[in-house]
Amino acid sequence: MSKKKNNSSIKQVLTQMVLDVFEKSRNAPLNYKQVSAQLNIHDQESREIILEILKEEAKKSVLKEVSHGKFQMKELKTFIEGVVDMTNDGSAYIVTDDEDETDIYVAPRKLRNALNGDRVKVYVYAKGRGQRKEGEVIEILHRAKMEFTGIVKVSERFAFFIPDDRKMQHDIFIPLSDLNGAGNGIKAVAEITDWPAGAKNPIGRIKHVLGIQGQNDTEMNAILAEYGFPLSFPAVVERESEEIPDVITPEEIAKRRDFRETLTFTIDPFDAKDFDDAISFKYLENGNYEVGVHIADVSHYIQPDSALDKEALERATSVYLVDRVIPMLPERLSNGLCSLRPNEDKLCFAAVFELNEEAHVVNEWFGKTVIHSDRRFAYEEVQDIIENKSEELSKEIHKLNALAYKLRERKFKNGAISFESTEVKFNLDEHGRPIGVYIKERKDAHKLIEDFMLLANRKVAEFVSKLGKGKNKYTFVYRVHDSPKPESLANFAQFASRFGYRINTKSDKEIAKSLNFLMEDVEGKKEQNVLTQLAIRSMAKAIYTTKGSSHYGLAFDHYTHFTSPIRRYPDVMVHRLLFHYLHHAQSANAAFYEKLCEHCSQMEKKAADAERASVKYKQAEFLQDQIGNIYTGIISGVTEWGMYVEIIENKCEGMIRLREITDDFYTLDEKNYAIIGQRKKKVYQLGDEVRIKVKNVDLTKKQIDFSLVQD
Repeated sequence: MSKKKNNSSIKQVLTQMVLDVFEKSRNAPLNYKQVSAQLNIHDQESREIILEILKEEAKKSVLKEVSHGKFQMKELKTFIEGVVDMTNDGSAYIVTDDEDETDIYVAPRKLRNALNGDRVKVYVYAKGRGQRKEGEVIEILHRAKMEFTGIVKVSERFAFFIPDDRKMQHDIFIPLSDLNGAGNGIKAVAEITDWPAGAKNPIGRIKHVLGIQGQNDTEMNAILAEYGFPLSFPAVVERESEEIPDVITPEEIAKRRDFRETLTFTIDPFDAKDFDDAISFKYLENGNYEVGVHIADVSHYIQPDSALDKEALERATSVYLVDRVIPMLPERLSNGLCSLRPNEDKLCFAAVFELNEEAHVVNEWFGKTVIHSDRRFAYEEVQDIIENKSEELSKEIHKLNALAYKLRERKFKNGAISFESTEVKFNLDEHGRPIGVYIKERKDAHKLIEDFMLLANRKVAEFVSKLGKGKNKYTFVYRVHDSPKPESLANFAQFASRFGYRINTKSDKEIAKSLNFLMEDVEGKKEQNVLTQLAIRSMAKAIYTTKGSSHYGLAFDHYTHFTSPIRRYPDVMVHRLLFHYLHHAQSANAAFYEKLCEHCSQMEKKAADAERASVKYKQAEFLQDQIGNIYTGIISGVTEWGMYVEIIENKCEGMIRLREITDDFYTLDEKNYAIIGQRKKKVYQLGDEVRIKVKNVDLTKKQIDFSLVQD
C-alpha cells in the first residue's frame, strides 16, 4: 500500500474519531486542542491534522465554526427511529417519520435480525454532504409481523419453513414437534417464536395448515394470512352476533323518522350480498325533490367495546379478493340484520336532502330512519331504464339521473378530478380458475349512486365542521386528500406531454381542468391505463384523520366517509360521532380518534395490497397455459432491472428483464421513465407499445416473465 493511500485511511479513521468526540460531548463547542485532549493526542503534528479535519468537515457542512476556532456538529441526530424497508440483496433503508429526512442505508450485517416493516432504533454515522447516510440497527422497537405464509420442507431430524414474502430473507427453523400436522411441501402459516442471539435463522412453529400449494382456496387464504387478515371470526364474536335480536320493536321505530311509505330502492352489483345504502325519492308540492340517502345503522347493532366492535376495528375494512369477500362483520350482520334487503323493515342513519331543479340543496336533515326497500336493482337494470330499454320506475330514475348529472358537472367545474382507471375482472370456473378476463365498465347507473353518496359524505362533513369555533372545533373523522407535491406533478406533466397532453400547473383548478381533459381524451386508448396509473401515483394518498377535512381530488373543503359502515370501520365512527353531536354533546377526544384513524388508514392499505396480490395471482394463473404465446403490450413500468409490460388484450402484467435483452446494454433513465441502450441509444419508454412472448410463470411468487419480440 502506498504511503499516500495509508495516510488517507488513517485520516478517515481519525475523522470518525473526531466526530465521535462531538457526539459523546453532547455537541459542546470544542477547539482542536480540546478534541486532541479527549483523544489523548499530544504531539503537535497530529494536533494540526485534527485542526485540518475540523476545517474540512466545516467546509462539508458536517461541522460549523460557532466562534473563532470552536466547532460544533451541524446536525446531531445520533439515534433515529424509523421503519425497515428491505431490498432484494438483504440490505435495507430505514424510512424515518420526518419526510424531509433522507432514508438511512443499513448493510445486511448491521440489521441485527430486523425484518421488513419493523420499527427500529438506528445509530446513524455522520456523513459529509452528498454522501448517503448509513447506520446500524441497535434496537428493534416493534415487530411488524411474526407470522408468514410459505412452504414447509421436512427432513429426518428437523424442518424448515420457506416464506413466500420476498422481503423475508431468512428461512424459519421448525422443530418436528411444532409441525402441527404439516407435511413436506404443504403451504402453511408459520409464527416466529424465538430468535436466539447470534443465530442466523429464527425458530418458529406451524400455526395453520393452508393446504396444497396451487389450489385456489389455499392460495387465496395464503394472501389473506400474508397481509394479516384473519380467516374466520372468533367464536365469541359469532356468538355475540347471533344473540342480537332480529325484531325491530315499535319503541325503536318511534325514535326514528319513518320512510316506509316513501319509494325506496337499492342499486348494487348483481352479485352483491350486503346492501349498505338505499335511495328514497319523493316529489314535493313546491316542485322540489326529496332525496334520502339511507345507510345501514350498523352502530345501532354494534356497541362500543363489545367483542363485535373490537373485531370490526381490528379488521377495519372488508377485503375484496378476486373470488371472495372477507367481511368486516360476521355474515349475520353484513348479509342479514344490517343489509338493506328488499321488502323488509330496516334501521338506517340517513342524510335527507331537499333539492331544487338545479340539484342545489335547499334543506338538509340528518338522523335515524326506518325504511322498507321496494326494489333491489342491479346496476345493469338501472342502466337499461336510463337507456329507455325498461319502463320500471322510469320517471323517478330519469329524474335522479338528471340531478346526479348536475351534481357531477358542478363538482368538476369546482376542480374535481375524474380518474377512470380500468378495473380488471375474471371469469372463473367452478374451481376458481380464471377462464377469461374482462374490463368492468362504469356507466351512468354507477355514477348516479356515486354522486348521491358523495353528496351525503360531503354534507355530513360540512355539518360537523361548522360545530364549534377555532380551537374548539368538534373532533370528527374526515377523509382527507392533500394536493400533490409540485415535483411529482411536474414529472407527470412532462411525461404526458409525450402523448400530446398539456397539464397546466398554474393553479389547483387549472390542474384539475387539464387532468380531466386528459382523462376524457385518453379513454379507450392504449395508453389509458399507464397515464391514469401514473396520474394517480403523482397524487397524494387519501387517509382518515381528525386533523384536516379537505379532499383535493374531489375539490371538497370538507369530506368524510358516512355511506359504507358494513364494510368500513371509519364510517361506523362517523355514525357514532354524528349521533353524539346531533344530541348536543361535547366534542370527542381527538387523540383517541386520531389513533383509530391511523389504524384504519394502515388496514385500508393492507386490504388494497391483498386485493392486488389476488389479481396478480389470477393473472399468473390465467397465463400459465399460454407459455410461448405472443401479445402486444404497453410498457407500464420501468426499473433498473427490467420493464413491466401490460398486455393490451387481457391487462395481465409481466416483466422483461434487462439482462435478457441481448442487442445492447440497457440502463434506466429514471427521470424520463425510460430504458436506454448504451451503444445504439434505442429507447423503450413508459407507454410505448411492444411485442412480447410469455416466457415463464411462477405462481408462488405471482410473477410473470416476458421476453421481448424484437423486429
